[in-house]
Amino acid sequence: MNKSVSVKVYHGYGHTQNLVVYGHVFRFRAKNNQYYSNNLFVNMLYVLKLFVLKPYPYVKVRLRFYEQTVYGHTEYDGFFKLEWKAEKNVAAGWHKVVVEALGKNDVVLAANNGLVYVPHITQYAFISDIDDTIMVSHSATFLRRLRELLIKNPRTRKTFSEAQEHYSLLALSHTEVEQPNPFFYVSSSEWNLYDYLVETFRFNSLPEGAFLLNQIKRWKDLIKTGRTGHEGKLMRVMRILDAFPNQRFVFFGDNSQQDPTIYTTIAKKYPKNIAAIYIRNVRKENKAEALALLNEVESTQKVKTCLYDNSEEAILHSKKIGLILR
Repeated sequence: MNKSVSVKVYHGYGHTQNLVVYGHVFRFRAKNNQYYSNNLFVNMLYVLKLFVLKPYPYVKVRLRFYEQTVYGHTEYDGFFKLEWKAEKNVAAGWHKVVVEALGKNDVVLAANNGLVYVPHITQYAFISDIDDTIMVSHSATFLRRLRELLIKNPRTRKTFSEAQEHYSLLALSHTEVEQPNPFFYVSSSEWNLYDYLVETFRFNSLPEGAFLLNQIKRWKDLIKTGRTGHEGKLMRVMRILDAFPNQRFVFFGDNSQQDPTIYTTIAKKYPKNIAAIYIRNVRKENKAEALALLNEVESTQKVKTCLYDNSEEAILHSKKIGLILR
């Protein structure tokens, strides 16, 4: 194998008829071990190294899933998306995959393991934004967002009070402990921050789920982190709905940027698939606009909506509409 080449595999998702795994192949990626330090410079160096990389474009990739083999190629930025139909029924739960980057004559340049999540057949599924919905990020204010990212490590990033309680209750909404509802975390943050975000979520005991993030960036574009990709976010949410047409979805977002518009647009197109929309009111000046969008979709499409200032309000609303059983 080529020691400078590496493969990164992100959590995939799907069911027997439609499985998907995402990842990147890199020609070079800075070695970066996370130390959960309170030292400002240690944390800054860790984040900066997440953006020190060189993607491997148009390289052949091979995925192994049990006895199946799936081939594909990376895109210009080293990103790959592999989709396939399972030859046998796939049980609910997490399943291992192996992805290899192949050189000339299919010589293996690098390989890595990944996981694909097949949800149990439950009534609900949840799609949540991350920044300013779960984590305090100040997404709409560039310098404050960059400061939060650079000076804190994944375990010191602040999450909104009671968000973990709400999401944990929803994970077991109308189902059993051994069959939790699926969670999908969709964000405009880049794939560079994948490990950072996974650690933050696990440290704060948020439900395990699949992350769908934005196009990877190089170090010179670090100052643009989280500032693009809202159109792509709409498409990522739509792909999840297409993959699970028989489940009803609940959306979570905030009114700092485009979540109210994205979620209500989808609800108008697929009202039978959307059970509720929750928007955290983090920017008071945007409250009236968000409320107008939510009221419209609730009155015309009969989709339950909630604009909330804190998660306690959202929990009460979920109990009121029967999303969480008392």
